[in-house]
Amino acid sequence: MESKTAVICPPDLTLRPLSLKVEKLLALPVIKVFRAWTTEFDLWFAAPGSLLGKPEPNCPFYFETFYGGIRHPHYGRFLSIEEPHRVEMTWITGASGTRGAETLLTIELVPHEVGTFIKLTHAGFADTASRDLHNEAWPLILGQLHERMSRPAD
Repeated sequence: MESKTAVICPPDLTLRPLSLKVEKLLALPVIKVFRAWTTEFDLWFAAPGSLLGKPEPNCPFYFETFYGGIRHPHYGRFLSIEEPHRVEMTWITGASGTRGAETLLTIELVPHEVGTFIKLTHAGFADTASRDLHNEAWPLILGQLHERMSRPAD
C-alpha cells in the first residue's frame, strides 16, 4: 500500500501554524496499528457502520463518533500511505474539534521490542483552544486504540 501518487491540493497551513505532537508506546504489532489508522477505524474510534472511504492517496473518508450523547462527524482525505510505517491525512471536524479547519494528521509507526512506538503530529489548528483540546484528547484516544485493538478477535 505504498503511495507514490501526487497529492491533489495539499492543505495550506501557512496561516495556521499551531501544532502538537503526541508519542506513545503501544504493545501492538506495527501492522495492527497501521490497519487501525487505515481500514479499521470502526474497530476502535469510529461508530460502527459509519466509516466511508478507502485508504488511498487523494481519497476522502468520513466517520462519526459519539461522545456525551453528541454526534461528531470527522472528514478528511488520505494524502500519503507508506505501509506499514506512515499515514498522512487531512482531518476536519466541527465546532468542538478543528472548528472546520482542514488540519494535517501524520501518524508515524516505529517497530519496538514490545510493540509499536507511535508518533502523532497534528498541525494546522486555527486557534490555541482547538490545539489544546486535541493535545488533551489524543493521548486518551491512543489509549483507546491500544485497549480496543488489544482485545481478542470475536
